[in-house]
Amino acid sequence: MYQNDFVMPKSVYLLNHSVGRPLQSLRQAFDERFFLPWQGSGREPWGDWLSVVEDFRVQLARLFNSETRLFCPQVNLSSGLTKLVQSHSRLRRPGAVILMSENDFPSMGFALRQALPEAEIRFIPANLDVSLAEVWQAHLTDDIDLVFISHAYSNTGQQAPLDYLIPKVRELGALSLVDVAQAAGVLPLDLNALKPDFMLGSSVKWLCGGPGAAYLWVSAAQLVHCSPQDVGWFSHENPFEFDIHDFRYHDSALKFWGGTPSVAPFALAAHSIGYFAELGSDKVRQHNLMQLQRIWRQAGDALVSPSDAARCSGTAILDFGEDQQAVVEALTQADISLDVRKQGMRISPHIYNGEQDLQRLLEALAPFCR
Repeated sequence: MYQNDFVMPKSVYLLNHSVGRPLQSLRQAFDERFFLPWQGSGREPWGDWLSVVEDFRVQLARLFNSETRLFCPQVNLSSGLTKLVQSHSRLRRPGAVILMSENDFPSMGFALRQALPEAEIRFIPANLDVSLAEVWQAHLTDDIDLVFISHAYSNTGQQAPLDYLIPKVRELGALSLVDVAQAAGVLPLDLNALKPDFMLGSSVKWLCGGPGAAYLWVSAAQLVHCSPQDVGWFSHENPFEFDIHDFRYHDSALKFWGGTPSVAPFALAAHSIGYFAELGSDKVRQHNLMQLQRIWRQAGDALVSPSDAARCSGTAILDFGEDQQAVVEALTQADISLDVRKQGMRISPHIYNGEQDLQRLLEALAPFCR
């Protein structure tokens, strides 16, 4: 049903944890919103371009059920994270304590270490299952200032127990930051209901929006406590005031924006996010789980990621041990696109992966399953 909405390759494409497929309508939307104001008119294009970026924020607010003013475009998560933590006096103080997992994306650890050299970063060991509330409970102490949580973990197929964690972190008096890069579009998240302090995300994976269109969300309660150090004219309350002697922070999350913005990545992403905001993450997740459950049953003992809807991400991780390379070669021969990490091969079915895709996958796996 949904396959016709996307540009699909001849292969069975299951790399949605890496890069989602583009919409069929994306090229036309990009031409209309980016190129046409530039090459089709003799007037200043910036008014049209800035409305594109504003639409990006609007679509994010629809997708995550929040206010547009609390979202700010970013070039990538690492940059957004650096801006965020350096803006908060609680985190800049010597000895601030941050909790994260060794299974978080390495770039997040790199950024935190460089941005906050005087902070103590504590790690939940990589061998512990962060989809379990009790694992987090054992590491949540009352001296923690910030808990960094990936909604979904790319290499383990685990989903963090956000419904447990966010209230618990709040109860401890700590700040919560949710990384939705591997979850946005496939794992529903209602910011108005969950109420974390901060969120970071991107558009390139399940949202099918391409690279370069990341975003930062700051809760209304925390926005007043943030004073970004990395600023530019679009961080200003009135960017077009042009008084070099008077800088005033924007009263929204745009205080984190910075200098002259990119536009093209946000034109692509706004169109794609609008599609998924209209479709609904619940529908994507329902389809994803139906596909995952069939993979779980076929894989048997080779499944090393959780097989519980509340604990799994959108990705199944399979490890066939000594047969792993042979399995990968068989899947490659069957023209099935996936990838392999240390924990195993990653398989991520999206809304556009239909019955034929799944059948080809299961048939290629069958000789190796016990």
